[in-house]
Amino acid sequence: MAAEWICRALRDGALEGEHAPALTIKDFMASPLGFDVFTHFLSHHSTNISAGKSQSRGLVLVAFSRSPSFYMDLLSKRGLPIASSHHWIRILDCYTDPLGWKDQMGQCGSATKLSYDIASICGNVKDVDSLFSLIISLGRGFVVQGKVRFCVAIDSVNEMLRYASLSSVAGLISSLRCCDQISSIFWFCHADLCEERATSTLEYMSSMVASIEPLIQFANGQRNNSENLSLLDQNFTRGKLHLRCKRRNGRVRVMFEEIHLGQSGINFTSTSFEDGVINQGLVPKVQFSLQLSEKELKDRANVVLPFEHQGNGKPVQIYDGRKSLTDSKYEVAPIPNGISDIDKESGKGEIIYFRDSEDEMPDSDEDPDDDLDI
Repeated sequence: MAAEWICRALRDGALEGEHAPALTIKDFMASPLGFDVFTHFLSHHSTNISAGKSQSRGLVLVAFSRSPSFYMDLLSKRGLPIASSHHWIRILDCYTDPLGWKDQMGQCGSATKLSYDIASICGNVKDVDSLFSLIISLGRGFVVQGKVRFCVAIDSVNEMLRYASLSSVAGLISSLRCCDQISSIFWFCHADLCEERATSTLEYMSSMVASIEPLIQFANGQRNNSENLSLLDQNFTRGKLHLRCKRRNGRVRVMFEEIHLGQSGINFTSTSFEDGVINQGLVPKVQFSLQLSEKELKDRANVVLPFEHQGNGKPVQIYDGRKSLTDSKYEVAPIPNGISDIDKESGKGEIIYFRDSEDEMPDSDEDPDDDLDI
């Protein structure tokens, strides 16, 4: 359900006058499946674009961590029409020569041939303004007539932060979201390789945050246990997709799905414990328990109310503490030695209440603690 929500949001794009939907995909060292999830959504969205089922008419891929030939081979294995790829994809190559050194030495001549004539090399990734201009220029290549939107995908924000400051990268992403020619944008980052403020900034600018979390979590000191090594290896092929979506009405929707990495790619399955995990996540973290245990719930259910006489099989009578003791029908039988029949039953409890005076009003205005020296 979470994966379908993401694919649908990327496919539908932005409404007129709104910012483009933005997706952050992040993973951690304990569950390094983020790039596989990124390539899954990249392939799925490319399929919709090539089939004309998306608001986007093209995709601009900003490649920092992989070469353009890697992505073309990936899309070819996923069954996309590579022969007509120049109609629906452009790749901004920030991987081959990010600082322009090879260009100065004349060693980049064959780079564009390797990428089927759809890639353009960015020779200075430090210049964020130039990077923005190149992305918009590549996207305008899809325009045949009229206004056409395109999608932008960034395969590694971590690499961008190596060459530019956080404020520059945040400004670039914000400018892309505000551009009326862009239908959607998504990017990937390793959370463990970013500062916390960088991750918070990226999530703040996103309308969707997909966090890849380990399916099996260990406490401190348990990872080195030899018995847990086999379970730890499962986190490299299995994980949990935690999706938070900001809706137009301001509410946040939380969804979970289980991830399994196989030879055919990523598979998503709905989890049966989704509702329970969501409810537990909404409970604030405090040092005392806000809920009763099963034993406490059972003990509370076995307590007999103080004004209710069960009568051991007789009709239930409500005792308000003011009935006359001369009425044998409602008279309370004395309890010898302070032990009642209910106490003999295991797991039962009873509260005995006697009013001190027959004339005492049930709602007295007197302060019961007025004799205390407070």
